Amino acid sequence: MTKRSGSTGVAAALAAALAFAVLPPRAALGQPSPRAPRWTTGATCYEVFVRSFFDSNGDGIGDLNGLTAKLDYINDGNPRSRTDLGASCIWLMPVAASPSYHGYDVSDYFTVQPAYGTNADFKRFVAAAHRRGIKVLVDMVLNHTSSQNPWFQAALHDTASPYRSWYIFRPTPGGKGPWGSQAWWRSPVRDEYYYGVFSPSMPDLDYHTPAVRAEAMKIADFWLKDMGVDGFRLDAVQYLVEQGSCLMDCGGTHVFLHQYAEHVDSVEPGAYTVGEVWDSLGALLTYYPDQLTSYFTFELADSLRTAVRRGTAGGVLAEYLRLQDTLPFYRWNPILSNHDGTRVMTVLGGDVAKAKVAATLLLTLPGLPFVYYGEELGMTGDKPDPRLRTPMQWAPGTGVGFTTGKEWERPQSDSLTVNVQVENHRPGSLLDLYRRLIHLRKQNAALAAGRLEPLTSADSHVLAYLRRAGARAVLVVANLGATPAAGAALSSAADALPAGRYVTRDLLGGRAGAGFTVARDGRIAGYVPAATLAPEATMVLELVRR
Repeated sequence: MTKRSGSTGVAAALAAALAFAVLPPRAALGQPSPRAPRWTTGATCYEVFVRSFFDSNGDGIGDLNGLTAKLDYINDGNPRSRTDLGASCIWLMPVAASPSYHGYDVSDYFTVQPAYGTNADFKRFVAAAHRRGIKVLVDMVLNHTSSQNPWFQAALHDTASPYRSWYIFRPTPGGKGPWGSQAWWRSPVRDEYYYGVFSPSMPDLDYHTPAVRAEAMKIADFWLKDMGVDGFRLDAVQYLVEQGSCLMDCGGTHVFLHQYAEHVDSVEPGAYTVGEVWDSLGALLTYYPDQLTSYFTFELADSLRTAVRRGTAGGVLAEYLRLQDTLPFYRWNPILSNHDGTRVMTVLGGDVAKAKVAATLLLTLPGLPFVYYGEELGMTGDKPDPRLRTPMQWAPGTGVGFTTGKEWERPQSDSLTVNVQVENHRPGSLLDLYRRLIHLRKQNAALAAGRLEPLTSADSHVLAYLRRAGARAVLVVANLGATPAAGAALSSAADALPAGRYVTRDLLGGRAGAGFTVARDGRIAGYVPAATLAPEATMVLELVRR
């Protein structure tokens, strides 16, 4: 989402720990371990909407058995193979029972959405993913439930129900929500109102209630222990705890997230948690160092897409450098687009060359990137939301290879030419590039976890940087402009590389750049990697010191 029954012992412990009135000092909460989970080094994650990925039974709705059947497309488990994407983890949009098509209003946290299959189907999917070395993260919606959830129905109809305190009721509306929009909704049962920051069908849970906090932990236990997942993507975490006039980013939210992450790690050490904080980098950094593992970096996505769309390089690296100097790479997640925003190919006006530049930058810059399903094909999509989440385009023709029945949502009009079958064995396709980059990121130490070193160019259309890990170094040069970049000379600050003579090798199989010499102070000065760099083109060069 964007703005756009636990045990008594657990409840008591949490009630004592979560004094929401005051946020404890960061130092009191302790620093996180700097060691990255092994699987995250060089990893790329893949976001999947099960409803739209692959339909195994012809009812027009994607399901878990269909996803399992298509796992080899995501990662076939063979590190030498190049016919898969090579993703190291999958994030599934909500798979718990829900009355909506999208699942962000949960009616039963302990049962898989019946249209997707059964709990047993989910466990078989997880086992198949794990055999291929794929980690599985599921969307966890904790801010609110469905209005059809039995908890809310009990709270609505019976003021003496123990679930009454699980939600926020009052006799009159309490004003606008955090974005100035309506957030209080009239009860259909009696003369009162309830709080739902996103919609009347999504009433907010009240995390001041110990039983609600205990239930959140119980739900985590179920998915980690019973269902076998490796972590969670937590939806809309900015809005978890309201405190008086504070409706987002409140102190109690930070305290709860710290406690939630601590609990998750106690149940499954090393479990990976990703938070959605759709906000500026400054706001995002208040959720570190001691809460969830990681968060999506929406501001980085905006600046990267804008640079590629406009064809100018200024400002792209500044936020990456700030994060690099603040956090280890596995604790922040760059993206190009996701299920809530216009797909990147649409943002870029359908320009495949620009999409290739954007993909190359995403997958050669630091962080642990996520790719939205179909992004690797160049799938398009714009609001309203169902048009952002259309069926995966596997093949041309009726059903786009997604179903033998009637698709739950009409495919995009470009599905005849933008699909896996067409791009699968076509050298130079966008799919081919994604596969090569994701595998390369895993194999090359500099791209996997190397330090980002910015380079400067006199040409405002040229973006260039180094990734360096020990003796391994990779140079990335991108001409974002629509005209050739001739003689674009690159320079660096001191200590960018050890002094010496370097030769280059093109890691994407293209033309190698010219060799160059690094001065004693470690500076690159006036290096021209190619006499002319084509419009909207990139070079990814391994640097070898002779």
